[in-house]
Amino acid sequence: MSGIHAGPLHQAGPEDEHHAGPLHQAESAHAPAAQRRTEREKRWERRRRRLVFEEVLGWILVPVVLLAGYWALKATLDALGTSPSALIEGLRTALSGRS
Repeated sequence: MSGIHAGPLHQAGPEDEHHAGPLHQAESAHAPAAQRRTEREKRWERRRRRLVFEEVLGWILVPVVLLAGYWALKATLDALGTSPSALIEGLRTALSGRS
């Protein structure tokens, strides 16, 4: 004989854990109305939001500004007909005293 049940399943009774009946809305404990924040608390929250915004903006803008500066330097040197490596080599030669 196989392990499969041959007949219909038995009806679930009220003592059964599953499908014991319709779900009822739970009694909700109403929380007391939230107190209004003081001016000091509002100011602190605005300051905290502004600081977080400035931090995120800094993480985005600093790399953008550095890349733009690098590209501007490279474009300027290309326009003058030189490159950063040639400029560095010229400085090394000038500082070492060789002609």
